[in-house]
Amino acid sequence: MSETTQQIIERVGLIPVLRARSVAQGRAVVDAMIAGGVTVVEVTMTVPGAIDLLKELKKAYGLGLLLGSGTVTTADQAQATIDAGAEFVVSPSLHPEVIATTKKSGKVSCPGALTPTEAITAWNGGADYVKIFPCSAVGGASYLKALLAPFPHLKLIPTGGVTLQTAASFIQAGACALGVGSDLVNLAAVDASHPETITETARAYLKVLADARR
Repeated sequence: MSETTQQIIERVGLIPVLRARSVAQGRAVVDAMIAGGVTVVEVTMTVPGAIDLLKELKKAYGLGLLLGSGTVTTADQAQATIDAGAEFVVSPSLHPEVIATTKKSGKVSCPGALTPTEAITAWNGGADYVKIFPCSAVGGASYLKALLAPFPHLKLIPTGGVTLQTAASFIQAGACALGVGSDLVNLAAVDASHPETITETARAYLKVLADARR
Protein backbone atom coordinates (compact mmCIF):
# COMPACT_ATOMS: atom_id res chain seq x y z
CA MET A 1 0.00 0.00 0.00
CA SER A 2 1.64 3.24 -1.08
CA GLU A 3 1.60 6.22 1.25
CA THR A 4 -0.67 9.17 0.63
CA THR A 5 0.73 12.67 0.20
CA GLN A 6 -0.44 13.54 3.71
CA GLN A 7 1.15 10.45 5.24
CA ILE A 8 4.49 11.35 3.64
CA ILE A 9 4.31 15.01 4.77
CA GLU A 10 3.56 13.97 8.34
CA ARG A 11 6.11 11.15 8.42
CA VAL A 12 8.97 13.28 7.06
CA GLY A 13 7.69 16.24 9.08
CA LEU A 14 9.48 18.85 6.99
CA ILE A 15 8.52 20.90 3.97
CA PRO A 16 11.71 22.60 2.77
CA VAL A 17 10.81 25.82 0.99
CA LEU A 18 12.98 26.18 -2.11
CA ARG A 19 13.59 29.74 -3.28
CA ALA A 20 16.51 29.06 -5.61
CA ARG A 21 17.76 31.56 -8.15
CA SER A 22 17.97 29.02 -10.99
CA VAL A 23 16.87 25.53 -11.98
CA ALA A 24 20.45 24.23 -11.62
CA GLN A 25 20.85 25.68 -8.14
CA GLY A 26 17.47 24.30 -7.12
CA ARG A 27 18.35 20.85 -8.40
CA ALA A 28 21.63 20.85 -6.45
CA VAL A 29 19.87 21.79 -3.20
CA VAL A 30 17.27 19.04 -3.66
CA ASP A 31 19.95 16.44 -4.43
CA ALA A 32 21.74 17.37 -1.19
CA MET A 33 18.53 17.25 0.89
CA ILE A 34 17.54 13.85 -0.47
CA ALA A 35 21.00 12.54 0.41
CA GLY A 36 20.16 13.54 4.00
CA GLY A 37 16.83 11.71 3.95
CA VAL A 38 14.45 14.62 3.36
CA THR A 39 12.22 13.51 0.48
CA VAL A 40 9.75 16.42 0.34
CA VAL A 41 10.27 19.80 -1.32
CA GLU A 42 8.16 22.86 -2.03
CA VAL A 43 9.28 24.65 -5.20
CA THR A 44 8.12 28.26 -4.94
CA MET A 45 6.82 30.24 -7.86
CA THR A 46 9.53 32.82 -7.13
CA VAL A 47 12.14 30.44 -8.61
CA PRO A 48 12.91 31.47 -12.21
CA GLY A 49 11.67 28.53 -14.28
CA ALA A 50 9.74 27.01 -11.35
CA ILE A 51 7.56 24.91 -13.67
CA ASP A 52 10.63 23.57 -15.49
CA LEU A 53 12.26 22.71 -12.16
CA LEU A 54 9.15 20.82 -11.03
CA LYS A 55 9.14 18.83 -14.28
CA GLU A 56 12.86 18.09 -14.02
CA LEU A 57 12.60 16.92 -10.40
CA LYS A 58 9.59 14.76 -11.25
CA LYS A 59 11.52 13.15 -14.07
CA ALA A 60 14.67 12.67 -12.01
CA TYR A 61 13.10 11.27 -8.84
CA GLY A 62 9.61 10.05 -9.68
CA LEU A 63 7.98 8.61 -6.59
CA GLY A 64 11.17 9.04 -4.55
CA LEU A 65 10.44 12.73 -4.00
CA LEU A 66 7.17 14.33 -2.91
CA LEU A 67 6.87 17.54 -4.91
CA GLY A 68 4.88 20.57 -3.92
CA SER A 69 4.54 24.08 -5.26
CA GLY A 70 4.72 27.22 -3.15
CA THR A 71 3.86 30.92 -3.22
CA VAL A 72 0.86 29.95 -5.35
CA THR A 73 -1.70 32.76 -5.42
CA THR A 74 -3.88 32.09 -8.51
CA ALA A 75 -5.90 29.15 -9.80
CA ASP A 76 -3.89 29.19 -13.05
CA GLN A 77 -0.61 28.88 -11.15
CA ALA A 78 -2.03 26.04 -9.09
CA GLN A 79 -3.12 24.14 -12.20
CA ALA A 80 0.19 24.73 -14.00
CA THR A 81 2.19 23.38 -11.04
CA ILE A 82 -0.11 20.37 -10.64
CA ASP A 83 0.30 19.62 -14.36
CA ALA A 84 4.09 19.81 -13.82
CA GLY A 85 4.01 17.26 -11.00
CA ALA A 86 3.08 19.05 -7.75
CA GLU A 87 1.20 16.79 -5.32
CA PHE A 88 0.56 19.57 -2.81
CA VAL A 89 0.04 23.30 -3.29
CA VAL A 90 1.12 25.89 -0.70
CA SER A 91 0.23 29.58 -0.51
CA PRO A 92 1.48 32.31 1.83
CA SER A 93 -2.07 33.64 2.02
CA LEU A 94 -5.67 32.46 1.64
CA HIS A 95 -7.08 32.09 -1.90
CA PRO A 96 -10.32 30.07 -2.12
CA GLU A 97 -9.85 29.57 -5.88
CA VAL A 98 -6.41 27.98 -5.28
CA ILE A 99 -7.91 25.58 -2.73
CA ALA A 100 -10.76 24.72 -5.15
CA THR A 101 -8.41 24.06 -8.09
CA THR A 102 -6.10 21.95 -5.94
CA LYS A 103 -8.92 19.84 -4.51
CA LYS A 104 -10.54 19.39 -7.93
CA SER A 105 -7.30 17.74 -9.10
CA GLY A 106 -7.27 15.51 -6.01
CA LYS A 107 -4.15 17.18 -4.63
CA VAL A 108 -3.34 18.40 -1.11
CA SER A 109 -4.06 22.04 -0.27
CA CYS A 110 -2.04 24.11 2.20
CA PRO A 111 -3.11 27.77 2.18
CA GLY A 112 -1.48 30.35 4.40
CA ALA A 113 -3.14 32.03 7.36
CA LEU A 114 -2.10 33.83 10.52
CA THR A 115 -5.07 34.86 12.65
CA PRO A 116 -7.62 32.51 14.23
CA THR A 117 -10.26 33.79 11.78
CA GLU A 118 -8.03 33.13 8.76
CA ALA A 119 -7.00 29.70 10.00
CA ILE A 120 -10.54 28.44 10.54
CA THR A 121 -11.74 30.07 7.29
CA ALA A 122 -9.00 28.25 5.37
CA TRP A 123 -9.85 24.95 7.06
CA ASN A 124 -13.58 25.30 6.45
CA GLY A 125 -12.79 26.25 2.86
CA GLY A 126 -11.32 22.80 2.20
CA ALA A 127 -7.67 23.10 3.25
CA ASP A 128 -5.89 19.85 4.19
CA TYR A 129 -3.32 21.81 6.19
CA VAL A 130 -3.07 25.44 7.18
CA LYS A 131 0.34 27.07 6.88
CA ILE A 132 0.76 29.50 9.78
CA PHE A 133 2.93 32.24 8.31
CA PRO A 134 4.95 34.14 9.41
CA CYS A 135 4.77 32.13 12.62
CA SER A 136 7.89 33.19 14.48
CA ALA A 137 7.08 36.86 13.95
CA VAL A 138 4.02 36.50 16.23
CA GLY A 139 5.43 34.30 18.97
CA GLY A 140 6.47 31.03 17.36
CA ALA A 141 5.55 27.81 19.15
CA SER A 142 3.55 29.57 21.87
CA TYR A 143 1.37 31.20 19.20
CA LEU A 144 0.79 27.85 17.50
CA LYS A 145 -0.23 26.30 20.79
CA ALA A 146 -2.61 29.18 21.46
CA LEU A 147 -4.25 28.71 18.03
CA LEU A 148 -4.76 25.00 18.64
CA ALA A 149 -6.50 25.56 21.99
CA PRO A 150 -9.86 26.55 20.44
CA PHE A 151 -9.23 24.57 17.21
CA PRO A 152 -7.58 21.27 18.22
CA HIS A 153 -8.71 19.60 14.97
CA LEU A 154 -6.68 21.92 12.73
CA LYS A 155 -3.61 20.52 10.99
CA LEU A 156 -1.08 23.30 11.19
CA ILE A 157 2.30 23.74 9.48
CA PRO A 158 4.24 26.65 11.00
CA THR A 159 6.54 28.42 8.54
CA GLY A 160 8.85 31.38 8.91
CA GLY A 161 11.61 31.30 11.50
CA VAL A 162 11.71 27.54 11.96
CA THR A 163 15.29 26.54 12.85
CA LEU A 164 17.07 23.51 14.28
CA GLN A 165 16.84 25.27 17.65
CA THR A 166 13.07 25.91 17.47
CA ALA A 167 11.90 22.81 15.56
CA ALA A 168 11.24 20.63 18.61
CA SER A 169 9.19 23.34 20.32
CA PHE A 170 6.89 23.62 17.28
CA ILE A 171 6.33 19.84 17.19
CA GLN A 172 5.64 19.81 20.93
CA ALA A 173 3.17 22.68 20.43
CA GLY A 174 1.19 20.49 18.02
CA ALA A 175 2.55 21.13 14.52
CA CYS A 176 1.89 18.35 11.97
CA ALA A 177 5.00 19.30 10.02
CA LEU A 178 7.33 22.27 9.67
CA GLY A 179 7.95 24.59 6.77
CA VAL A 180 11.70 25.23 6.71
CA GLY A 181 13.51 27.89 4.74
CA SER A 182 17.09 29.07 4.56
CA ASP A 183 18.18 27.17 7.68
CA LEU A 184 17.98 23.98 5.59
CA VAL A 185 17.63 25.23 2.01
CA ASN A 186 21.09 26.72 2.13
CA LEU A 187 21.79 28.31 -1.25
CA ALA A 188 25.14 29.67 -0.09
CA ALA A 189 26.36 26.13 0.65
CA VAL A 190 25.58 25.03 -2.91
CA ASP A 191 27.20 28.14 -4.39
CA ALA A 192 30.33 27.40 -2.33
CA SER A 193 30.31 23.76 -3.56
CA HIS A 194 29.55 22.43 -0.07
CA PRO A 195 26.28 20.53 -0.59
CA GLU A 196 27.23 18.24 2.32
CA THR A 197 26.31 21.13 4.65
CA ILE A 198 22.69 20.75 3.48
CA THR A 199 22.84 16.95 3.76
CA GLU A 200 24.08 17.19 7.36
CA THR A 201 21.41 19.78 8.26
CA ALA A 202 18.71 17.55 6.73
CA ARG A 203 19.85 14.64 8.91
CA ALA A 204 19.99 16.90 11.98
CA TYR A 205 16.40 18.07 11.39
CA LEU A 206 15.12 14.51 11.06
CA LYS A 207 16.84 13.58 14.32
CA VAL A 208 15.36 16.60 16.15
CA LEU A 209 11.90 15.69 14.87
CA ALA A 210 12.23 12.03 15.84
CA ASP A 211 13.37 12.99 19.34
CA ALA A 212 10.58 15.58 19.75
CA ARG A 213 7.94 13.07 18.69
CA ARG A 214 9.14 10.55 21.27
